Amino acid sequence: MNNHFPYEFMKDRQDALERLDLRIYWGRYEIRVLRFHLTTFPPGKIVSFHKHAEYEFHFIPRGKGTVIMEENPYALREGMFYLTGPNVLHYQEADAAEPMDELCLHVDIIPHDVTPDDPDRLLWPAADPWEMAEADDCMEKLRGLPLKPSMDIHRAMPYFLEAYQASQEKYPGLYTTIKQCIIQILLRAVRAYESEPSEAELPSRDMKAYRYQLALEYIHANSSGEVVLDDVAEKLHISSRQLQRIFKEQAAGQSFSEILEHVRLEAVCRKLIDTNWSIDKIAIHEGFSSGSYLHTVFRKRYGYTPTTYRAMNVNL
Repeated sequence: MNNHFPYEFMKDRQDALERLDLRIYWGRYEIRVLRFHLTTFPPGKIVSFHKHAEYEFHFIPRGKGTVIMEENPYALREGMFYLTGPNVLHYQEADAAEPMDELCLHVDIIPHDVTPDDPDRLLWPAADPWEMAEADDCMEKLRGLPLKPSMDIHRAMPYFLEAYQASQEKYPGLYTTIKQCIIQILLRAVRAYESEPSEAELPSRDMKAYRYQLALEYIHANSSGEVVLDDVAEKLHISSRQLQRIFKEQAAGQSFSEILEHVRLEAVCRKLIDTNWSIDKIAIHEGFSSGSYLHTVFRKRYGYTPTTYRAMNVNL
């Protein structure tokens, strides 16, 4: 017997996960967990032909045996798994000389056609279209998986252990952890039968708009200090010339210096209204070299002086 069997302590409370009322909403599907445990088949143990109404995932972390699915026998050994159900007739038998451990996950998967007037739509308040597409793809593949064992090449089994540990250790985020473990078991089981990896399409960013937004956030956060184009470009891991082109394209032709000046003047306007600071103090605080320079820039931009702007707005 392997003394370092990592799943051994799941036998301490075999029904720990099954005591939880686990209902997971993934994409447009409700996944109800019915069984979720580690069990052991003694040597020679036979479970005669039977069916389940739900999906049942069988993983073999230790030992060996036989499964017959729809009259086809298959040898089982450590590291393999197979899927039965719904309504798949199957027979299980442990090796005559040694026990066989099995990690079991039984789930009932209920599709929901969610429409705006559906009373259940609040269960899907922020349905991510990418997640919904992946859930649809996983469920479609589950329905078409071949009735034969496969090796657990994508390591779904450790997620049984992680879910069990979460339930026992009661650490923050345990429900989310268990939910993600169940989804990972489904995904990794499906992936094990893929003959070739598919070209996964992932959501992508408009990198110019993204970098422009990051640059603006940096400028707003640091506008009262010294901000130069080279520093912002370095933060974005691009060249200064590339960043200048991004500003020209994303900001209707404005340059970096024009945008920085605009951000600083907006801050000056807020200070003129919200404080009784002097013009010189506001100028220095918001990144201008002096009150007189601020006066020149402000008048050129708005057509009147900072003092006039304050008088026009303070007592409105």
